Amino acid sequence: MVHSPVGIRSLALTFPSIRRTNNYYIEKYPELIAQAEQKGLARLFSLTGTPPTNEFDMEMLPYLSDPFRGTVERWVLSPDESSLTLEYRAATDALNAAKLSPNDVDLMIVASVWPEQIGFGNAAFLARKLGLVGAAWNLDGTCGSTPVVLQTASALVRAGEYRNVLVVISCSYSRVFDEEDTVSWFLGDGAGAFVVGSLKGKQGILGTKTVHTGALCEVVSAKLIKDEKGNSQVRMQTGKGAKALRETAAEFLCVCCEGAIASAGVTLEQIDFFLFNTPTAWVTRFCTRLLGIDPERTINLYPLYANIGPVLTVANLYQAAQLGKIHENDLVLIYGSGAAGVAAASVMRWGNVALGTDPLESSKSAKKSSQKRSEVSF
Repeated sequence: MVHSPVGIRSLALTFPSIRRTNNYYIEKYPELIAQAEQKGLARLFSLTGTPPTNEFDMEMLPYLSDPFRGTVERWVLSPDESSLTLEYRAATDALNAAKLSPNDVDLMIVASVWPEQIGFGNAAFLARKLGLVGAAWNLDGTCGSTPVVLQTASALVRAGEYRNVLVVISCSYSRVFDEEDTVSWFLGDGAGAFVVGSLKGKQGILGTKTVHTGALCEVVSAKLIKDEKGNSQVRMQTGKGAKALRETAAEFLCVCCEGAIASAGVTLEQIDFFLFNTPTAWVTRFCTRLLGIDPERTINLYPLYANIGPVLTVANLYQAAQLGKIHENDLVLIYGSGAAGVAAASVMRWGNVALGTDPLESSKSAKKSSQKRSEVSF
């Protein structure tokens, strides 16, 4: 199959202004620390007295003595930030890196976990804020959204429907999990964006394999609550199907990665670098173990950001490029998966991708801006 050279032209990543280490929870919730093994996070990732039965369990085992399950720090939204403010920063940064204006964008696809409004995605609201005049719509694949949005955008450009597609991904877990729920301890917030367009030579997306994750529909569920002002809010809670995460992880990874490699017409050995979504501290080791690849051919950003949902894939790409782990014309495989959504892998030949500003520097700037607003309002 002949592949038109279409893929990522620019890439941006941003985080909110509040950085939280484990000490925050230790000092604020000492009683929860003492009872951690009876709470949500421990129940989500535990062996319940049984020996490990698969590769996922084997890699998880060393973390079971840690109440935070390997989480080190995470970034969370301040009261005056939202998924939309993060998306706007990431989108603007990606456009600036690509040397494009909002008028150059023919289509924007947005994947928000979770959007600001109940019942409405962020796409139209973000398009209005950016001043876009083209199309904008939402796409939902839960935490596996990034490879699917990339596949969709690339296919539309390749078909000639659009020239420049802006993709925006965000995660705002801190808005849908209570701090008192220990599950929130391994979750963070963030946003990423990239521009998809024509590239040169044999660069861009070469192959993708996507499957649904219906087996994980009971892992999490959503409910509506009323806050102290009577406003409706979404609250997520873990379900009874958490064991399915451990039991299906290997199958989803192998099916998607092997399928994407076959679709691209390459071999596992030809892939220069692998980027797995890392929703837990041990997933990178699990993936390299299962696929039998050298750990030097991937990175693990979990200690820096914790679980940031679909933004994990964007963060991995950004950091790998920033650190010089991937170079132009390298073969790169990305993998993402999410409960009650999709698991997907894509193989691409990396282009001359322009990077946005350093995400941690932008977080510091956002924190200073927030402090100035507080001083003015006071």
